[in-house]
Amino acid sequence: MDSEFERIKKIVADVLNVDPEEITEKTTFEEDLGADSLDMYQILLGLEEEFGVEVDLDKVKDIKTAGEALQVVRQAIGENA
Repeated sequence: MDSEFERIKKIVADVLNVDPEEITEKTTFEEDLGADSLDMYQILLGLEEEFGVEVDLDKVKDIKTAGEALQVVRQAIGENA
């Protein structure tokens, strides 16, 4: 399993108070985990802090799954490299 994804799972699990083992790349934030827009904002802040990147807030509304969050983080890391 991807170490970046493990870090994302931990952030999501902490914000949403769920078991990180329940989170896969196909897990949806709203439908599967019950996240609302405030939860997504907190997850975004956690990702930015964890990975030392800035994510465009406009991209947040497009993130539906944990796998998409991983792609956004990887893209942000690539832009900062």
